[in-house]
Amino acid sequence: MANPFRFFFLFLSWLVVTHVGSRVALAEEGVIVEGAGYTLHDAESIKGHDEQQLEKDPVCDSSRKPKILRVEPDEAKPGQTITLKGENFGTRDCFRGVALSVAGPSKIDYKFVNDTTIEVIVPDIQPGMSFIDIIAGGGNARSKAFLVQPK
Repeated sequence: MANPFRFFFLFLSWLVVTHVGSRVALAEEGVIVEGAGYTLHDAESIKGHDEQQLEKDPVCDSSRKPKILRVEPDEAKPGQTITLKGENFGTRDCFRGVALSVAGPSKIDYKFVNDTTIEVIVPDIQPGMSFIDIIAGGGNARSKAFLVQPK
């Protein structure tokens, strides 16, 4: 009796060879092939670079992983300011943002002070326990639990 897997693998091999082979032939003839990058959208390829823009772009150190060490105070009402203390928050240009786990996608107002300090205004959200996340050039960091008090 023939092995049922042998038939499957032969069919799979035939499918790959015929499918890939036809795409290569079309690409060689100058036809737009789905997934072929810029040609897919009839867009011109990027040419060169702008030296002035490169000089302005920040250089973010992805090897310095951020860490939140303290949240002061560890509970607050909406509208109050809390301070995140930690390390490796990066530079102002490389710092990406703050999020509270209970706030969902809401925008959180914050002030980048320096590489170790961020000031955050507690948004108008439901009271309860939350985590505070920061997004920096070196990655993400999460605080210990923080209590959002009722207004």
